[in-house]
Amino acid sequence: MKLQRLSSDIISKLPLNTIDKILTLMPIRDAVRTSILSRKWRYRWTKIPVLVFDDKLVNGSYRRRQLKRYKLINSIFLVLLLHKGPILDFSISIGDRETVNELDQIILHLSRSNNSKKFNFKLCLAERFEIYKIPSSFFSLQGLEHLDLTYCAFELPSIFHGFIFLKSLRFRNVEIAAKMLQKLLTRCPLLEKFILIENQEGFTTGGDTCTFIELFECLPSIQVLKISETYIKHFAAGGMPQTLPTPLIHLRILVFNVCFLEKDELSSVLCVISSSPNLEKIRMEMSSNDKLSAQETSNNFLDLQDYSGLKLNHLKELEITRFSILALEMEFLKLIMVISTVLEKARIELNPNVSVDQELNLLRDLVRMSFPRASPAADVIIERPNKSRSKCK
Repeated sequence: MKLQRLSSDIISKLPLNTIDKILTLMPIRDAVRTSILSRKWRYRWTKIPVLVFDDKLVNGSYRRRQLKRYKLINSIFLVLLLHKGPILDFSISIGDRETVNELDQIILHLSRSNNSKKFNFKLCLAERFEIYKIPSSFFSLQGLEHLDLTYCAFELPSIFHGFIFLKSLRFRNVEIAAKMLQKLLTRCPLLEKFILIENQEGFTTGGDTCTFIELFECLPSIQVLKISETYIKHFAAGGMPQTLPTPLIHLRILVFNVCFLEKDELSSVLCVISSSPNLEKIRMEMSSNDKLSAQETSNNFLDLQDYSGLKLNHLKELEITRFSILALEMEFLKLIMVISTVLEKARIELNPNVSVDQELNLLRDLVRMSFPRASPAADVIIERPNKSRSKCK
């Protein structure tokens, strides 16, 4: 009993900022339960600025899915009703398609207070065609700084003033038209991080297009960029110049999922790199194209003389995954290592189809330094997907 009273006193005497920090790190279900600890903790959770909701909010197994859905939605509404402080960080991840109407009401509730800085939405549905359309009330969240959307349809209202404070935008499996995306980015002047990935269908139909040149005109402050191959095919259609009209002086991290057997994609990669003098990290996620063969592109090797003026004086890390040791991939690897003066680490993860003999030939080539390396002290790590690795200097 004495020990219990001592523990209770310790909990009650914690500073309020410490209590708030603890509550922020807890699942919302457990945070609500802390009201029973002491008078000081009672309803303190109603002022925490971070709310995270998912299917784990409701414990137990339910034979009737409707009952679980009712308890989940009821719990979310109850928390929002009792919450008194600003909700700066809101995250919701659920997998019930029948919650669409309730989701609209939740977003409407947030839009009325309009103090959210971070919004993370993920609707985990079994069928790909089950897409949630973001309601018009969402665009009232004018103070957003970070936006992360997964599995939803995004369409701007006729009157849209933009997210003028938005710094980070991540679209994963989001349905949006190319020109609609361009319009959105144009109205996010502070955007520093942009991720556009995993939609196998690409942009929604409508015939509109957007080139890489048009895309980067909308991203003057971009620092981190990640784009998957479906979108790269779209942006790269028709080829690219050697450099962009306006250099990407702020771009530090570049992640592309690309097929080097596609000439337009390869030229786009080189154009972006050539236009980004302050790159610190490059990650290339290679993808293959069964319709093309290495022989068909054997005459399209990179002419290093064409990029003699290219400089990467800030590049410290190079990462290439699913590396198949194709001639074009090797030429790209050589090019980056030739011009990177401060490179510290080059990690190459091999395609599972690469044979042991091919891997040994690659290692020999790197060890013998058959091409001049601007940064010979850089660690070059060769890995297989099972994480077995070889290392050379």
